[in-house]
Amino acid sequence: MAPTAADIIRAEILALRGYHVPDPAGMVKLDAMENPYRLPQELHDAIAARVAAVALNRYPDSGARELKKELRAAMQIPPDMGVTLGNGSDELIETLALATAKPGAVMLGFEPSFVMFRMIATFCGMRYVGLQLNADFTIDAAAAVAALEQHRPALVFIAYPNNPSGNLFDAKAVERIIEAAPGLVVIDEAYHPFAGASFMPRLAHFPNLLVMRTVSKLGLAGLRLGLIAGRAEWLQHVEKVRLPYNVGVLTQLVAAEVLRHRDVLDEQAAAIRAERARLMTELRRRRGVEVYASDANFILFRVARADQIFDGLKARGILIKNLNGSHALLADCLRVTVGTPDENTQFLSALTAVLAS
Repeated sequence: MAPTAADIIRAEILALRGYHVPDPAGMVKLDAMENPYRLPQELHDAIAARVAAVALNRYPDSGARELKKELRAAMQIPPDMGVTLGNGSDELIETLALATAKPGAVMLGFEPSFVMFRMIATFCGMRYVGLQLNADFTIDAAAAVAALEQHRPALVFIAYPNNPSGNLFDAKAVERIIEAAPGLVVIDEAYHPFAGASFMPRLAHFPNLLVMRTVSKLGLAGLRLGLIAGRAEWLQHVEKVRLPYNVGVLTQLVAAEVLRHRDVLDEQAAAIRAERARLMTELRRRRGVEVYASDANFILFRVARADQIFDGLKARGILIKNLNGSHALLADCLRVTVGTPDENTQFLSALTAVLAS
């Protein structure tokens, strides 16, 4: 008899729901926290010229030396800290989990937050402990410290700002968690360009701290590039788990070239922050819409009939994220990415129409 999935696949994998990515064809796409701006034509031309000369028949530089040099400058990574690169932050989370997944090892996170923390813990055979945030999406530091003592996690992930709530946690609360943690604490700073706060300068102060960044929110989501910065005593072992040549030659080349034009990225981030403020103001003017403050490039809001509002927006060509039903704290919540001024205006007009229907 031929084997079935139940015979071969681990039970916890069978029980998982896959990460769903909707088809955005023909939609105003405001669901995935992407930078809505393309690169200037002259930068496209410079990239094209460099790509034309690439030896695609050769493996990429496994150490990504040129790219790491540009990342260190762009992200102000302390010179005495190591850097490990990944195919997006997802791969780095997985690499850290694989490196620390001793029998019975625990990963701890805060919920609601980035869903891949829990999923990757499951992939790698770690037990995941999710601590619920307060109703206002803040951290209960005392409860977190108690949980650290109880569960003794090898890995703690803290999204800073948090996704999907968009807020920066209190820095003192985060420091308290780092100091109390028996293992590594990873601060996921995916939305750093919009937040104005970082633990990167604190790497030397906390021996068990790692900081994770990505270029996705900078406007390079298609490249799939993330990094971990931290002490070499940790990253030398993480590097053993990293697959060779995990960052392709085109990703290395294009990312390095764009990072040499940081003024372009800074201008786009500033435009997004300005539109975030406008969008937040306009949302708060809509009756029945509860808006949460955001330090990221998206806004979480709560509205009655969230499923119907989501469907109504989608019927009008606007794709956002429906979080209703994903967590108790996210009941009736929707999340909209900050787009271009025109995209945001289209979203606001569609929302006004749906709310009135």
